[in-house]
Amino acid sequence: MLIAHDLGTSGDKASLHDADGRILAAATASYPTRYAADTTSEQDPHDWWTAVVSATRRLLADTGTRPEQVDGICISGQMMGLVLLDGSGEPVRPAMIWSDQRASAEASALAGAFGAEAAYRITGNRIAAPYTLPKLMWVRANEPEAYARGRAVCVAKDYVNLRLTGRLVTDRSDASHTGAYDLATGGWSPGLLAAAGVDAALWPEVVESTDVLGPLTSAAADELGLRAGTPVVVGGGDGPMAAVAAGCVTPDSPGYVCLGTSAWYACTTTEPVLDPEARSFTLGHVVPGLFTPTATTQTGAGSLQWAAEALGETPAEIGELIASAAEVVAADEGLFFLPYLIGERSPWWDAHASGVFAGLRMHHRRPHLTRAVLEGVGYSLALCMAPLRRPGDGAIDVIGGGAASDTWLALLADIWGVPVRRRSVTTQANSLGAAVTGMVGLGLAGFDLASRLSTVTAEFVPGEASVRHQRHLARFSDAYRSLRGWFADERRG
Repeated sequence: MLIAHDLGTSGDKASLHDADGRILAAATASYPTRYAADTTSEQDPHDWWTAVVSATRRLLADTGTRPEQVDGICISGQMMGLVLLDGSGEPVRPAMIWSDQRASAEASALAGAFGAEAAYRITGNRIAAPYTLPKLMWVRANEPEAYARGRAVCVAKDYVNLRLTGRLVTDRSDASHTGAYDLATGGWSPGLLAAAGVDAALWPEVVESTDVLGPLTSAAADELGLRAGTPVVVGGGDGPMAAVAAGCVTPDSPGYVCLGTSAWYACTTTEPVLDPEARSFTLGHVVPGLFTPTATTQTGAGSLQWAAEALGETPAEIGELIASAAEVVAADEGLFFLPYLIGERSPWWDAHASGVFAGLRMHHRRPHLTRAVLEGVGYSLALCMAPLRRPGDGAIDVIGGGAASDTWLALLADIWGVPVRRRSVTTQANSLGAAVTGMVGLGLAGFDLASRLSTVTAEFVPGEASVRHQRHLARFSDAYRSLRGWFADERRG
């Protein structure tokens, strides 16, 4: 058996898998995030470890699994964050997670010093505030004492792997989303680090996601309730792990959307895909030698969760809220929602962008607002797909928590104008990807296992509303362009 962990935004989703990769049990342990008006998004790395310990012990207790029955561990983790460690491997400050966009000034300075186009060609990514390298520069500028204590940089799953094995490395999937990694050479970019004024010694060794990092230490085993020496496979970032769960592990695999807290469209290729407008980015895949070009909207299902909370609904009532939205229209009568609640990545790359309802009228109620949110996320994802999909590309597979809704998937088929297919994996997508990656690393399976564990369970085809949604998409884009200057105006705060 194998234990997989998905270190997400709200908590750790852990799962226990049998020798065939099937999920036997799942457990979730949550942790808090500190948000502030200046786009602060921080978590305590110790909370990640506490959640991993709690979820592991719960899996073992709930299933009666003995420590010696667990053959390995593999981690999927949230990407783009910054964990700054001291010489003993302890965090010197809270982790700046993916949604923290305080490093806008540092990103602009780095782009000016190195060249935005040159950086995109090397890294496959824009120089932007969410990335690890500008965040490190922000700490240096704003918290010099913390920066001076730093001896190593890593991201979420790397920190947990350090606690598991005592060894600090990263993999090419997470490295490729830091803003400092050279896709062509497979190492850190000396030019970018020099332009940022950052010591190359801070950055960990880059290995393959399928490498066995090492054995579980005795101290970690005691905390987790597992056997010392249990192999730990390196794992990877949650985006490429989701690609595995979607069965997107070869260049001829269908593209997919992960409809989670954030949402993205991605595919699998043999080479990086560089968009002339730099709307998308390219990540190293957890499948060795491959890449996963991606475009992300910051708040996908997170927009729906925000709307439900703002409208006074409980999590148990979200399904009813979505059902009520199926009975009304939004964009058809001029009501739009821009889902930029924590800024936006693809295609605008605007840390200042904000969420907006545009076109409100007196008769609009909860169902109309909810419908606008569902449509707004769909329009945003349509813009994400534009640089990566080509005429003739077929159906889009959808995974993640939002994929559970028939109403939303049918609406997305209309907005995107292609068939949309739900896969059998929703909330456990990333941990399933980690399980498959772990089994590959242990020599127990190949990545083709993913296509047997994640299957298509429903298909939704575009209806007559699809043509109207293409017009609405243009108005959605116009709404952002009209407000871009207002978003950037510091006087509004």
